[in-house]
Amino acid sequence: MRTLITCVFLFFTAAPVLAVDDGEPVIIAKSYTLNSKILKETRRFNVMLPPGYEEGKDQYPLLILLDGGANEDFHHLSGIVQVSIGNGSMRPFIVVGIENTQRRRDFTPPTDDPRDRQVAPIVGGASEFRRFLAEELLPKISHDYRTSKEVAIAGESFAGLFIVDTLLHQPELFDDYIAVSPSLWWNNEYLNREGANLLAGKSLKGKKVFLTMADKTEGMQESVAHMATLLKDQTTLFYYPMPEESHATILHGGALKAFRLLLAPDVK
Repeated sequence: MRTLITCVFLFFTAAPVLAVDDGEPVIIAKSYTLNSKILKETRRFNVMLPPGYEEGKDQYPLLILLDGGANEDFHHLSGIVQVSIGNGSMRPFIVVGIENTQRRRDFTPPTDDPRDRQVAPIVGGASEFRRFLAEELLPKISHDYRTSKEVAIAGESFAGLFIVDTLLHQPELFDDYIAVSPSLWWNNEYLNREGANLLAGKSLKGKKVFLTMADKTEGMQESVAHMATLLKDQTTLFYYPMPEESHATILHGGALKAFRLLLAPDVK
């Protein structure tokens, strides 16, 4: 046995070593930075263009991905967009993923609950982040790319909270709202408690909304169901509970379902 092992070892060590070339990068997007006067920091965002963009002159709708950094959810969700456009279940979109700096600061509204303030050193910055989107990032994207008037936004958990908060406070900012497993428990369910008052005098006509929640997530199912009831008569609502998922696993399936329902070729 010892001789056999030695022979096998000599055989493999004597075999020629094949050189590995440097390869070529696979590029699906480009990354940029924007110096924000509103947030007083530099923000990074990633842009993926739809097939045929460079060769044509068409305008395209815009899809904003929160948690959209290269080490966050950008690759996961942009991959779903690529596949969905390729198989015809989604219209071509320009995809912009926004990388986080202080996620819980940017995505949370103010809170009166001291327990909420324990989630991060700074919370309650949603209105400032919304200003950054409305006054700095979206105008830049519209200037640099051939965008149509339609703008969608998608996010999960605290990002979903921000999306619902934006719908209730500044619904004109986006056309399509995709909130996966939104953290509506924030501030003792303030958005549910005050939702009707927040919408008073506002028009949600033409807004498309996707809400989903994993039934395995304790205490959150009721919050999202309540919000769906509030919005069903004022928006084109797609409420799609996913009981087979947990809060940790729902993003990909939820996003895929949302893109097929809200952003499909026959839904404009």
